[in-house]
Amino acid sequence: MAPLIGKPAPDFTAEAYADGEIKNISLSDYKGKWVVLFFYPLDFTFVCPTEIQGFDAKKAEFDKLNTQIIGASVDSAHSHKAWSESSLGKMNYPIISDITHRVSRDYGVLLEDKGISLRGVFIIDPDGNLKSYSVNDLSVGRNVDEIVRLVQAFQSGDLCPVGWKPGEKTLGKA
Repeated sequence: MAPLIGKPAPDFTAEAYADGEIKNISLSDYKGKWVVLFFYPLDFTFVCPTEIQGFDAKKAEFDKLNTQIIGASVDSAHSHKAWSESSLGKMNYPIISDITHRVSRDYGVLLEDKGISLRGVFIIDPDGNLKSYSVNDLSVGRNVDEIVRLVQAFQSGDLCPVGWKPGEKTLGKA
């Protein structure tokens, strides 16, 4: 079962490939920042690299929004490193190893029968509370521009109508 909107997002500590090395990171390391945590099924697959590179291409926009991107799959941190170095190129955000499946299970995206994660994306506020999540089946990647827009809308602190973008009129204070 996925965590509840407005409630604390499940904390985790996991091995990750980050900044060209393997190290442990925790969700709590990013307290005070917005976090976009996204899950993907497996390294060395077809749709996954398009998403990983799509998030990386928008990293500067997320940085301007005080938002940390964190990727996650059930692969080992060594697999993340090998994949990055062999075909993805340098990733500018951590990708955690959920080899135990605990994080995927805590976030409600684990396909137990296959042992892999669905494509889930979770937006977490600076206090560690879940603001949004979306989960896709394995075959369809996400729209990173929409995730940027959602973070911007949440950060506006206002009521935002459908399709709202920064600079457009809101509906008044939430």
